[in-house]
Amino acid sequence: MRLAVLGAGLIGKRHIQHVLAEPQAELLAVIDPMPLGQKIAQESGARWFPSFAAMIEMHRPDGIIVATPNQVHVANGLEAVAAGVPALIEKPIADDIAAGEKLIGAAEAAGVPILVGHHRRHNPMIQKAKEIIDSGALGRILVANAMFWLFKPDDYFDIDWRRQAGAGPVFLNLIHDVDNLRYLFGDIVAVQARESNAVRGNVVEETSVILMEFASGLLATATVSDAVVAPWSWEMTTGENPAYPKTEEACYLIGGTHGSLTIPSLDVWKNGTKRSWWEPFEKQRIAVQHEDPLVLQIRQFCKVIRGEEAPRVSGREGLNTLNVIMAIKRSAVSGERIVLG
Repeated sequence: MRLAVLGAGLIGKRHIQHVLAEPQAELLAVIDPMPLGQKIAQESGARWFPSFAAMIEMHRPDGIIVATPNQVHVANGLEAVAAGVPALIEKPIADDIAAGEKLIGAAEAAGVPILVGHHRRHNPMIQKAKEIIDSGALGRILVANAMFWLFKPDDYFDIDWRRQAGAGPVFLNLIHDVDNLRYLFGDIVAVQARESNAVRGNVVEETSVILMEFASGLLATATVSDAVVAPWSWEMTTGENPAYPKTEEACYLIGGTHGSLTIPSLDVWKNGTKRSWWEPFEKQRIAVQHEDPLVLQIRQFCKVIRGEEAPRVSGREGLNTLNVIMAIKRSAVSGERIVLG
């Protein structure tokens, strides 16, 4: 599949590298108005264009990966839809729900596939966790806890937008965890949240505590902070991104009536012959073959373009996850329990 990458920033460069390494794909073009984008295109052996419009006049890719700033995801997606080009759009799909609905409506009307870059759903470990949960081996899932605890160094905030509304760990980081929880457990129907900026005093939050209610009756908590030195986060426990030190801790705990599960280790905890707090535990670690989920996401995008599979994370799914995040932010401001429509 001939793929174009729109946006040559940090995540765009990672996509470019994965497309170049993927036998099922060819890097047709890099689209970025900056000189650095032109340089990256030349180094990659791909064509360079300053805009989607300039590219589409000369070449029509089989698919496009949108890795531009959040504020232009919808505009870029609408360009792709108008040209009939399937698009993999980095998360979040939009910066507000109405704009996201506009994009999804246009894509559905045109029959153009839209995928959202919640790449963690492609992680074989998350796939195996869902298999364990769906098998009923843990009984009825009643409770889950997700943690994103780490310390972003002071110089991270030297860039102005990282101190402003919308740039905190809820919107930038927790959105991945919420998407994972929705994938594992189904729809979230209500949320309640509190947040704090007690340490840095920036406009944006640095710590948040969230209660999530699922349609199944499951209750989950998520605690998020980028101001604590701690190993309990997806980044620090999974080894998915080698830029972060890997620990042997857990970031998610999942409890069912017949057993519990830790992620990412996939340890299943059960009693032996009788369920009781007096009974000893049996622990089984479920094996899984690790693969880079960004690579698997590119491969799935190629299959979607060929009509072989439906998107694992559709535009609608990406918007539903964004809707939960927006509700969390509203609840943190109002202090109220927010019911999702």
